[in-house]
Parts: sequence; structure tokens; C-alpha cells
Amino acid sequence: MGIKKSLPIGIETFAKIHHDNHYYVDKTQLIIELINFSDYIFLSRPRRFGKSLTIDTIAELFDGNQALFYGLYAQDNWDWSQKHPIIRLSFVDGVKDGLDRLNKNLTNQLNETANRYQVTLSDEAYVAIRFRNLITILYQKYQQKVVILIDEYDKPILDNMVSHDPKQAKQMRDALKDFYSIIKGQDAKLRFVMLTGVSQFSKVNLFSGLNNLTDITLLKQFSAICGYTQYELETVFADELMDVDLQKIKDWYNGYNWTGDKVYNPFDILLFLADKNRVFQPFWFASGTPDFLLKVLDYEGVEKFDIRQMTADKLQLSKLDIEDVHPIALMFQTGYLTIKKVFTVLDSPYYQLGYPNREVRQSLSKLLLAKYLHKKNEQAPAVLVTLLATNDFDALKQQLKSFIASIPYDWHRNNTIAHYEGYWASVLFSYFASIGFDITLEDMTNQGRIDMTIKLQDSIYIFEFKVLTKHRQGSATSQIIDKNYGEKYLSKNKAIYQIGIEINAQIRQIQHFEVTSPSDIKRSSVS
Repeated sequence: MGIKKSLPIGIETFAKIHHDNHYYVDKTQLIIELINFSDYIFLSRPRRFGKSLTIDTIAELFDGNQALFYGLYAQDNWDWSQKHPIIRLSFVDGVKDGLDRLNKNLTNQLNETANRYQVTLSDEAYVAIRFRNLITILYQKYQQKVVILIDEYDKPILDNMVSHDPKQAKQMRDALKDFYSIIKGQDAKLRFVMLTGVSQFSKVNLFSGLNNLTDITLLKQFSAICGYTQYELETVFADELMDVDLQKIKDWYNGYNWTGDKVYNPFDILLFLADKNRVFQPFWFASGTPDFLLKVLDYEGVEKFDIRQMTADKLQLSKLDIEDVHPIALMFQTGYLTIKKVFTVLDSPYYQLGYPNREVRQSLSKLLLAKYLHKKNEQAPAVLVTLLATNDFDALKQQLKSFIASIPYDWHRNNTIAHYEGYWASVLFSYFASIGFDITLEDMTNQGRIDMTIKLQDSIYIFEFKVLTKHRQGSATSQIIDKNYGEKYLSKNKAIYQIGIEINAQIRQIQHFEVTSPSDIKRSSVS
């Protein structure tokens, strides 16, 4: 038996993983395919998803360190006779103190590269020119094309957006635009260029000179270049999974999708496996509170956020500008939404979005719920669980009415938001999802879509929401019965309760609440 491997928690250097006998999910086949795919690559992935390790692995390949790749795909599938000088730049630590700090940061990193390769840079004050000079000097000294790897290219901009300094964020963007524009004119001296980050800022605003940059963020073949697939989890970490409920770990941490294989969040997996008590926790979510996201939602109107209608085209998903921060694009790029389905309209792809997994659904719903209420109600979750578990529907009705009554009146003043069923569905979804229930929105049946389904161990609850300005009283329950929504779950051998909730838009409160029993569900005849 070999020496037991250790979990690479917080390790972003490929050599350290190799030398210290850490687990490593072999991504080198995908990485080599990526390098062969295009000489200029852009990749967007959420924070703590393995971007830095990917960059470091690429650097070791181009540096010719074959010994590090023993037993991996790259060992026999990479040209080790070729070594290239590498310029690596990283903004992982961010830059929040203005342009002087940004220029100093860049100058220091360029000088470190020059020292590593024993070349001398002139004292050029303009950092973009120093960058260009370094490329030329390395190319001339080694007679090999240069590799440029830039990690977290956008963090100086994002950090200042988060701190609500749009003026400084624009200054950072403009300075980085000038810096990155140097790359285009050096094409003859460059072997490979890759930039990674969280956001996908408009090429017009940041990469106007780099029109040959290939964005692989939504390319199916590279969907799993960061994160762990189900197969990778079960094979690489097999020794750590002996006492783990695979379905539960999938429910909590899997589900991220960039049009290809679904992947696990690696940060969550490593911390979960390191916990000997095997307690499911929102590790990734807790590692960085999405304050900026919440402020954007607050500015746009969190009350307008409709979880049921999150569909976007490619341009909308990739659009993020300092002057125009769209909540859906921001949530997708930062990892709070993922792709659930791809469909085509007039030959163009559209993406249906949703929460990737239970961790994000439950944790973000708690934060949104606090926004809805403008306060935290610590007792509500326990009360709601008890009411559903005991099927106390009269008390459930009163609990939901109390919750709705706590929503600030200002949200409804001077607008018609209360007249839209999507608004109420989103509000009530956040309430239930914050507790951790297994919830399906827009639950498809052969007769239509159920607004919301909640599944407990012994029971299933089907919800339909209506606003009475558009429908007559009783229409929610009638729709459930007429479309026989409950039939979908008859084979589960669980008690099925169908709940129609109708809102009076004028008084912004539940006017009709009706529960139908399993006996109202008809089983379709089969001829």
C-alpha cells in the first residue's frame, strides 16, 4: 500500500501538489487540447474554482518540467524538447489603492520575471512599455516565443466596484486596457496567451486591441477544465468517499454547468472531505459574502427578482460593464447561477439559468430573505419545517400571511410589482429555499408546469400561485386539479398535497388558500 495522499486545500502550485503527494485530478489532457485549440485564450470561472492551478500547470508545461507530470496524460503527450520563457502576472491579491499601486504592482511583477530570466529592463516609467520591452528581450535572448499567463485579470476592477468607487474602477479598467493592448502588437513573438478571471468585461471596454482572444467560457469541450466531474470525484477521491452519501454530496456541491459536463465546486469538496464529521456546510458561500451582488440587487430592486424567468442569450450572460451591471450576468459569472438548459431560437442559443446546487440555493435564499424582510427572523425556519412536517395547513397559511405582511410597503408603492405572479413566486421561493427544502421551480409535467414543488421524506407539496387581478378566486386550485399535476408523483408512494395560493394585489396579502388531498389526483388510463 502506498503512502496516503493528502487533500490539496488552498494549494495552487502544481509542483507542490506533486512533491507533497497531494491528490490531483488530471486535467492535462484538457489543458493540452486547450493550448492546441487557440494561441489566445480567455476563461471566466467563479472564485475558488481552480483557475490559478490551471495557470500554474500550463506554466510548468511550457517550462519543460517533465518530472512533475509522471503518470499523467501530459507525460507522453507533450513536446518536452521545447521550453519557452514565461511572463506570469497575477492579481489574486487585488489592488484597491489607486493607479499608483496598480502600476507598482505590475512593475514589481515584471521586474521579478526579468530577474528570474537574468535580463535587465530599462527604467521606463510607463508600465505598458516595460511589458512590451520584456517580451522583446526574452524573445531575443532565448530565441523562443514567449508565453503570457495572466491570472484574475479583472480583480483590480472588481475590487473597486465592490468598494463602490466607480471612478477608480474606471481608472483601473482604462489602465489595464492600455496594458493588455500591448499584447496584440507582439503576436510574432508570442507562443501562447491566456487570461483568467471571474467577470467577462466587454471586449470593447477592456480588450479592444485583442480581437483574436478566444473566449472558451461556454465551449462545451472545455466545460470541465475547472472543477471535478462525477467520474473524477469517484475515482480520484475514492479512498475519501467510503462513508459519504454520494447523492447528498451531489445535491449539495455539484451542478455547475458551462454547457458540458456538470462539475463540483472543488473548494467545497476538499473542505467537506477534510471534515471527519462529514457535515454538509456552505463552505464556498461562507468564504466570501456576495455584498456587491446584494447591493446590485438592492439597487435594481430585489423585489423585481424573478427566479422563474432567468433566461439569457450569450451576449446577456457575458455582458458586464462598470456603468451597466446586470444582476443576471453578475450572478452567473460569480457562480450563484448556472446553466440548466440550452435551447435554440432563430438559430441562436439561449440559456435557462438556475441555482447550481443546494448550497447556493439555500444560502443565497437566506440572504435574499433578509433583504425581503429587512431583518433576520431566526425562528421562521423551525416553525415552517414543523408546520409542513405535521401538515398543519391552517397554521401554515397564517405563517405565510405573517411573512408577506413583513415585506416593506415601499416596495409596492408607485409600482405594479404586486400584480405579477413571478414576484410572489420568487418571494415565497426564497422563504422556503432558505430552510433547505428540496424545491423545484417550474416543475414540468405532461400537462404543464407546476409553479413550485417541495419534497420531504414522506410528503410532496405542489404549489400554484395566482394574483386575483388576473384570475377568479379558486383558479389556482382548479388549475392543479384540472391539469392533474399530482399524477407525476403518484409512483413515489408519498402523501401528495396540492396547495393553491391566491394573492389580492390591492391589499398585497393572501386572500384564498386551499389544500386538496391526494384523493383529488386522477391516475391516467392507459389503453
